[in-house]
Amino acid sequence: MMKKLLLFGIAFGALFSCTSVKQEANVTKSGLDARNFCTKVDGKQTGLFVLTNKNGMEVCLTNFGARIVSVMVPDKDGQMRDVVLGFDSIQDYLTYPTDFGASIGRYANRIKDGRFVLDGEEIQLPQNNFGHCLHGGFKGWQYKVYDAQVIDSSAVAMTIFSPDGDENFPGNVTAKVLFRLGDDNFIDISYEAETDKKTIINMTNHSYFNLSGDASQSITDHILYLNADAFTPVDSTFMTTGEIRPVAGTPMDFTTAKTVAKDMNLADEQVKNGNGYDHNWVLNTRGDKSQVAARLMSPVSGITLEVYTDEPGIQVYSGNFLDGSVKGKKGIAYQQRAAICLETQHYPDSPNKKDWPGVELAPGQKYESHCVYKFSLMP
Repeated sequence: MMKKLLLFGIAFGALFSCTSVKQEANVTKSGLDARNFCTKVDGKQTGLFVLTNKNGMEVCLTNFGARIVSVMVPDKDGQMRDVVLGFDSIQDYLTYPTDFGASIGRYANRIKDGRFVLDGEEIQLPQNNFGHCLHGGFKGWQYKVYDAQVIDSSAVAMTIFSPDGDENFPGNVTAKVLFRLGDDNFIDISYEAETDKKTIINMTNHSYFNLSGDASQSITDHILYLNADAFTPVDSTFMTTGEIRPVAGTPMDFTTAKTVAKDMNLADEQVKNGNGYDHNWVLNTRGDKSQVAARLMSPVSGITLEVYTDEPGIQVYSGNFLDGSVKGKKGIAYQQRAAICLETQHYPDSPNKKDWPGVELAPGQKYESHCVYKFSLMP
């Protein structure tokens, strides 16, 4: 039976109330102080939630944007390292609007010109990125407070109600993100959503990974494998063109593992258009969650991350727009290429590309999506 979390009460690892953590420090393995996450945003209580497993792995979450704040995993020497970017407090998330670790909705990635047609009606969304709608608009779900339900020490569910007309998306939508930390050092993320009016849904997690555990260092030495023979090219505004192009013979070919940097500086139109890698790959897995979709490895720490999903695509973003202007956890300035994102998803602008996998959700249907981030060590 799931235990409902009273947001005025339990807010730290299902052990402490926000009232109690305000009185004394409750510091996580990653160095987060729970007191810095106990506040109210838009009248709703926020908190810090700590998941642990039998191996000592720790995942810290906040219900502001249903975000992963820190992930502590062992390196090749048995030392625990935090392998994601984030902030030390809710105030920093408010001061520096970013997607660090967030659950993205209603629609992850871009919709061309912020417009799409649904049952003959043209819907205009916010245009918050090069004239397009990105990640749900100016106030997507990553900037809203979810209701949290603690299940046990290794699992928490976060739910959001998005009213009809939220950022001009149609339909009253209730969505849930279930985070579970497995004893085999994996983070299992399940998404669900229902609506009372036809709408579109495409959710993902936007964690920024640096597997070295040192966010002051670049991820260009990370070794990346993608189980994808094709990708969706973009124009100079990062919008998909509608083409599905083979990766063979291009810098987009990660079917044989290579460093992120290896082909990033080639004179290639797609690398130039993406300012690095900011593209959707068409996965060969065809919804089979037993097949690895992506694998990322740090030669420094030996930490390996494998991604499994039932989604048809994965967006790889190589931290192109990080520029050192934002300081994250422990005061580290996040420079360009300080992290890489592996976002499982339907393809960008699918509502306007009718031959691509559909993203419509109708009343009586349930949207479901599944992603697993599994950590291990390089052989």
